[in-house]
Amino acid sequence: MAEAIEQTTQVGLTWEEVCADPNLEDLPYKIETNAWGQIVMSPTRLKHGAFQFKIGQLLSRLLQERGTIITEAAIKTSEGTKVADVAWFSSDRWEQVKDEFDASTAPEICVEILSPRNAKGEIELKKCLYFEAGAEEVWICDEKGALHFFNPETTLKSSALVPDFPKHIEV
Repeated sequence: MAEAIEQTTQVGLTWEEVCADPNLEDLPYKIETNAWGQIVMSPTRLKHGAFQFKIGQLLSRLLQERGTIITEAAIKTSEGTKVADVAWFSSDRWEQVKDEFDASTAPEICVEILSPRNAKGEIELKKCLYFEAGAEEVWICDEKGALHFFNPETTLKSSALVPDFPKHIEV
């Protein structure tokens, strides 16, 4: 049985192989992998990108260069490579992962922006995977711009890492 499981996990692609595949370069979808190295694609709407930009912009203003903010942050997890819509890495953590294809340690803040196709279980799983990979906070932005903040133990009223971050944003 263990042999069959090992063969199954070897069938899929590594994140480096996904990134190197010219056929996947210009797809209009967010790409992630699951635990078996299979590609999972999620189409996004324009509003999704607007929320990404606005959240990144606000983080940049509030954190004033105390780290690195990126969009589409590939993070290695126990269930494949997941991609946070927006992420903040402290300077130290960024130095550790900046040359990797998918971060071996999650950024301190991982932000997921919901779309109509996201299942609640999918987002809960990603939240758990980000914490397991080392995230300190996970933020969920719903389709109306309301933000929900979490640490590994509980729901937060606001971000402990960026206390002035608004609980709602407009795009």
